[in-house]
Amino acid sequence: LLGESGTGKELFARSIHQWSDRREMPFSIINCVALTETLLENELFGHEKGAFTGADSLQKGKIEAADGGTVFLDEIGDMPLGLQAKLLRVLQDHEFPRVGGTRLVRVNIRVIAATNKDLKRAVKEKAFREDLYFRLNVVNLLLPPLRDRPEDIIPLAEHFLARHMREMKKRNRRFSKSAIQTMRCYAWPGNIRELDNAIARAVVLGVDEEIFPDLLGLGGGKDELDEVDNLPYHASLDRFGTRILEQAMRRSNWSQTKASELLGLQRTYLSRLLKQKGIQQGTEDS
Repeated sequence: LLGESGTGKELFARSIHQWSDRREMPFSIINCVALTETLLENELFGHEKGAFTGADSLQKGKIEAADGGTVFLDEIGDMPLGLQAKLLRVLQDHEFPRVGGTRLVRVNIRVIAATNKDLKRAVKEKAFREDLYFRLNVVNLLLPPLRDRPEDIIPLAEHFLARHMREMKKRNRRFSKSAIQTMRCYAWPGNIRELDNAIARAVVLGVDEEIFPDLLGLGGGKDELDEVDNLPYHASLDRFGTRILEQAMRRSNWSQTKASELLGLQRTYLSRLLKQKGIQQGTEDS
């Protein structure tokens, strides 16, 4: 899985697992950049009793614990070269020794790896093993940043809202029209992770049923968009829409078709609004 940080690679990997015939088996997550090489090796492969000072008992690693299920290797591009060789053995032979041991442990796992790095370049620079790259690169999926899939913003926001309300035991929360417009027009540099965090913040801090833009913590606070909620939708665009329209057009690379979908408007109505506001339309759709 390829994509910028926060694009939902873990969520996508978990979905693959949940929709597969392995869904009743474990799903293990291993972050390859969060630990030192020694700790990561122990996390992956476990250790035998007495393998090192303090190893008072046998401990299974996450690969062994996930036998029959799925192992998600996040940020695989940051895995040390020494461990890459050991991982390759698991993928090729389906077996490995625990740290400090010689007995081979056999496993049956699916491996899903994710990175935000260019692994082809890393291979050329000798920072990533070529044989491991080809072993992993069976099905290659690119997850686009959230700014390139604006149609997903509100459905994802609703999903996160429902989840956080359930986890925090909050009820009857909904997004105001101004909050929806703000989320649609925001660039989301942190991608899905930033959206998830923004919704969690709004649920924690909100006391009213409606969630307004300031609760999302996106840098703008309450502004003229808050006034949209007191007006009919089309009237709100007529009165306050210049900045919203400009942002939507930029987000859509000046495609009126894409911008109209983003704003939930008919394309002909959007075209009329652009002319009324004197907004330069840029490249027209064919």
